[in-house]
Amino acid sequence: MTDDKTTHFGFETVPEGEKAGRVQGVFNSVASKYDIMNDMMSVGIHRIWKEAMVDWLVPRPGQKLLDVAGGTGDISFKFLKRAGYGHATVLDLTEPMLVEGRKRAEADKMADSLDWVVGDAMALPFEDNTFDVYTISFGIRNVTRPQDALAEAYRVLKPGGRLMVLEFSQLPNEGMQKLYDLYSFNVIPRMGQMIANDRDSYQYLVESIRKFPDQDTFLSMIRDAGFENAKYRNLTMGVACLHSGWKI
Repeated sequence: MTDDKTTHFGFETVPEGEKAGRVQGVFNSVASKYDIMNDMMSVGIHRIWKEAMVDWLVPRPGQKLLDVAGGTGDISFKFLKRAGYGHATVLDLTEPMLVEGRKRAEADKMADSLDWVVGDAMALPFEDNTFDVYTISFGIRNVTRPQDALAEAYRVLKPGGRLMVLEFSQLPNEGMQKLYDLYSFNVIPRMGQMIANDRDSYQYLVESIRKFPDQDTFLSMIRDAGFENAKYRNLTMGVACLHSGWKI
């Protein structure tokens, strides 16, 4: 019997079994330019969003963080600096992203507090009840089955553990959404061509943002995974959104 389940890869419909490989291809392609492109695409605002995420998390000394789709380590570095001491595991499906993260100066200074693991958000290679905090930033929309990833987050968190998701979202105002789409679909793929010599990957990334559920739908998914006290905060009028939940 063949598996005929499908999902979206940007605006394209693909068999579920193909999506992870295609996402991996995107991030293999853009890994070396990923941080520069984030700065260009968001005019540097992604750094403010990540600070807002860490502000809401309030890292405490000694906590164990799992940063899924953690790529080049942005969130892990911020978390460890804020906590004072602790441990962060950066997990990503794409090894070249982790390689770029290891090259960063912070990675040298924090080497004893960091692990870099190639792995899948839908099948985490960790025991139940292992981590105090689970973060995923601009990654969950690339997961084939986000609900499975949320279930895995719940599983590996300790009781009392915290989930925090930072993701592009939908603007609540239709006119503003149209303006944002105009920018996204016309400017970002061109930037990708100029800076990373890769228009197609950035076309996918823009399309994947539009396919991601809106804030309230995603909040329901977090609650369905078992998380309590779940809530969200819009950033930059909803261009991005922080979702938080607790394993109680």
